[in-house]
Amino acid sequence: MSATEHRTADRYATIVVVGGGCYGGYYVRQLQRAARAGAIVAERILVVDRDPRCAVAQEQSAENGATAIAVQVDVAEWQEFFPRYLSRAAEQGAALARDAIVPSPLMPHLMAEWLVQRAIERWPARSVTTCAFEHLPSVPWERAGADGTHYVSFATWTCPINCIEPRICPVTRDVRDWSLPVALETHRDERRKTSAAVDVAVMHCRHRAYGVGMFDTADVLAADERIRAAGESADAEVIIGTVSHCHGALTRLWIGVPAR
Repeated sequence: MSATEHRTADRYATIVVVGGGCYGGYYVRQLQRAARAGAIVAERILVVDRDPRCAVAQEQSAENGATAIAVQVDVAEWQEFFPRYLSRAAEQGAALARDAIVPSPLMPHLMAEWLVQRAIERWPARSVTTCAFEHLPSVPWERAGADGTHYVSFATWTCPINCIEPRICPVTRDVRDWSLPVALETHRDERRKTSAAVDVAVMHCRHRAYGVGMFDTADVLAADERIRAAGESADAEVIIGTVSHCHGALTRLWIGVPAR
């Protein structure tokens, strides 16, 4: 590897890919391309899929191990894998500090599910629950999901699946002057003007290399710590978001007052 490549390559331990179907298969191929080009360095790619014969597993069988990054398939339901993985990350800390997660466009709000359960376990004597949104950040498009997740977007059009959210939007052909993490912070600050005890805990999925977006496992642990701090001494509302610049999934967590 040249000195230039060494300076610019993102380095990871494990990259966890959610799903081994068409999306996951695309992400794995792009990560391998990025590795061969020296854009990233990773010890392994871990694909989580309940199907032992998912597309990624079949592709790896055909490759016979001839890849730039070693690929493993963890045969498990997503809701089984992530509580186990994230709880281990919270316990071991530095051991998984260089891990990252590649989300799937069609996955449930998996990070929020773990964060909510962590809050319930942290405060067993308090009312800790999710509830529908009464106030939402100002976005052009939003929909409530059946499971309580609220989906928001700055796009009112269908975006290209491999869009990296560049400064110039490929649909509008104009400057992208929006960002959901910023919008959520602005929303929080506006709510606080009316003395609302509200905070945001955000996992920001950013484009890293060759069309693959991801966030660090450490970002999920930081969100967990933010929730702990928000509810430490009083009731609190925390908006949990797994978002990119343009799209996101939001969960409203409510932490009741501590018992006297």
